[in-house]
This record gives sequence, structure tokens and C-alpha cells, in this order.
Amino acid sequence: MSVSIASMAYAATSGLPEPQQLPIQASFPDVLTMLDGSKVTTARQWNGKRRPELKKLFEHYMYGEIPPKPAKLDFKSEVVDKKFLDGKATLKLISISVRGSAVPKIDLLLVTPNAGRKPAPTFLAMNFCGNHAVHSDPRIPLAQSWLSNNCKGCTNNHATGAARGAQAGDWPLEQIIDRGYAIATFANADVDSDRGDVSDGVYLWLAKERTGSITNSLARDRGCIAGWAWGFQRCVDYLVTDAEIDKTRIAAVGHSRNGKTALLAAAFDERIALAIPHQAGCGGTGPSRVAEKLAAPLGNGRPTAETIAVINKSFPHWFNAEFKKFNQEPQRLPFDQHCLVALMAPRPVLLSNAEGDQWANPSGQFDVLKAAEPAYKLLKAGGCDASEMPPMEKLVDSKLGYYIRSGRHSMTSGDWMVFVDFADRHFGMKKK
Repeated sequence: MSVSIASMAYAATSGLPEPQQLPIQASFPDVLTMLDGSKVTTARQWNGKRRPELKKLFEHYMYGEIPPKPAKLDFKSEVVDKKFLDGKATLKLISISVRGSAVPKIDLLLVTPNAGRKPAPTFLAMNFCGNHAVHSDPRIPLAQSWLSNNCKGCTNNHATGAARGAQAGDWPLEQIIDRGYAIATFANADVDSDRGDVSDGVYLWLAKERTGSITNSLARDRGCIAGWAWGFQRCVDYLVTDAEIDKTRIAAVGHSRNGKTALLAAAFDERIALAIPHQAGCGGTGPSRVAEKLAAPLGNGRPTAETIAVINKSFPHWFNAEFKKFNQEPQRLPFDQHCLVALMAPRPVLLSNAEGDQWANPSGQFDVLKAAEPAYKLLKAGGCDASEMPPMEKLVDSKLGYYIRSGRHSMTSGDWMVFVDFADRHFGMKKK
């Protein structure tokens, strides 16, 4: 069902209705129906009208505006080692900084294969605990930013030497290199720490630029996920300049909140050729309109699948203030997450899940994937080959891909091999 809001009063500042003025739509809004009720029937209308409209809607009602690209960026090679991983790869440690700004630099860890076809396709992934946790090489500096004490080897929210290589088992660098891919990663805390204030990161810079101080919180304007997406895009700015990297084959990857970010960054930046949001759940690849059975509180007071009311209470800094106005009426949202997936069209997307992670709503994510299909079919880009959720451990590697395994909420080396298999299909790589 589509609902026109053409006759409604619009907010003076944004030109968009206040949330309480939006109509209730129990089902997913039609991805090919404009806000004014008009239908999108051509690729030209999609690219010229509906795609820009959806980006505006997501920024206004949910994520906030992704910060703009700075006028000048500086890239500095801190380390280049062509004999990394016993000579299989080249290690590069790149610092990305905004020229003439107080915004902290992003430390990008990049590993490229020495053998195989050049330039190499690349996975760009954001990590939780710092680059030093991905590999134990002592040249990788300990992150200086605030980190969660949930990160192994972190004390008082800062990394110690015990954190080196703490997550290496979940980042199979050598196996990825052996498959012909480069891999790049950076810590989300380099961009903005996950603690709900504006005392550091990109928001400090923005506040100074806009207000001359940091006393005016930017929470009304945007949340951490939009800021982290900005970080993804700045890393892409570097990758497209590196001769070892195929700038036409960059894949964004992320787990959980980092998966939400990977999808948002890729949806808004067409330089990213493929997206793999892994167990991204509510606010990412899980629907805001959670099925009634999954949204009902259990004996512990929590629903089976996370809802926007729950996520906005637990992590209020991830999204903007407007999104919280939909806590009790998500049906008023003029979009759902299938529209974010549709912004990837015609590029490939893989939604990856685990059976033991019902909080991320695997079945709802499959519904999101299928609801994005009309945009892909409009662009003659295919869709999802599965008519229903596939069996456990079976990869659906169509343009709109899906995968679910046994296990819990985590990103493992086995997951990475599935990611590589999916990329092989769409990047024209031959499986070794």
C-alpha cells in the first residue's frame, strides 16, 4: 500500500512533515513510490528523483546528515613493508587527516597481495577495538582513542600491549590475501567514540566549524552511525588513489553496528561496489516494522528481535533525535530498511546472519531484502534468487544475497570466507 502525504503541512526547516503528521503504513512502504504518491517507473526517475529523496529521508528522519567531505585531505604512509605475512603481502599503515582541522586522523591498516592479478579488489571494514587487535605486528600502533573495556586488553578505556592481536582469529588476513583480495580496516573510535558525546572525533570538528565551540551538542543533527559512515568514505578517498587497489572493486564490510555503518556508507557512496552488512540488525538491515510476534515482550521484558524503541533507549547516540519520535509508532516512518538496501541498486549486497542471533531478526532481514527487489528489477539488475529463507549454511549469491549459519552474534574467519565467495561471484574472481 502506498500513501501520499502531498497535502500535509511541511516543517519549515526541512521541507518534510513532522513525524506525527506522517501516515501510518503497517507494511513496508513501496520503494518505487515517491513521498507525494507518484510512481517511479523508469531508471531515470529512480536516479534523478527517488534515490535523492530516499537519501534525504534517511538523513532527516533517522541517521542525520553524513558530514561533508573536507576540502583537503592528507594521506601519509607511516609504514610500508613488502615482506608482510612471510612475503605474501605488503603492509601499509596510512594516516588520513583533514588539512588544517582539529579532527583526529584515521589510521588505516591496508594489506595487499604481492602475487596475483593487479590491482586487487579490496574489502574495507571498520573494526571495534583498534587495528592493533587485528594483527599482533608491533609496528601497528596501539589506538590512542577511547575504546570499550569490552575489548580484550583494554583498561580504563584505553588499549594496552595485551590487546595486540586479540581479535586476529576473527580477521583471517592471510586467507583473504590467498584469495587475491586486499583488506583495509580502521577503528570506529578514530572517527567518533561509541559513548554518546561530542568530546572527540568528527563531531568536535563539526561543532567548531558550525558554532565556534563544542558546547552545542550535535545530537539533534546526526548520530554516530552517520559519522562512522563519513569515516568509511574518507578511507575510500585514500583507496582510490592507491595503485595497488582496484578502485572499481571496493567492498564495504561490517559486523553489528559496524555493519549498519557499512551499508549506510555504501548506499550513499557509489564508489563502493559491494556491501556486506553482517548481522546488522535493527537500524541497519533489520526492519523497523518488526513483526508483532517478534516485537512482543518475553518474560524478561525484552522482545525476541530488537525494536527501534529498544535500540534508541540503549544507544541513543547512534541515530538522530527525529528517529526517537518513531519509537512507539514505527509504522509512521516513510521508509523501512529495504529502502536503504535499494539505494545500493544495481550493486550487490549480502545480508549475513546467524540462527542464534534472533535479536538481529534474520527472518525480517530476508523480508527487507525481498522488498528491495523492485528497485533492482527496475534497473534490470536482477534480485534475490531465493523465494524463501535458504537452508542453514547455504549462500544465496545473487545480486541481493543472503546467508544464515548456526551460531551466535559474532564475525568469524568462516564468515569471511563466505564474504569472499560472494565477492568472487560479483567481482569476477576465480575461487582458489
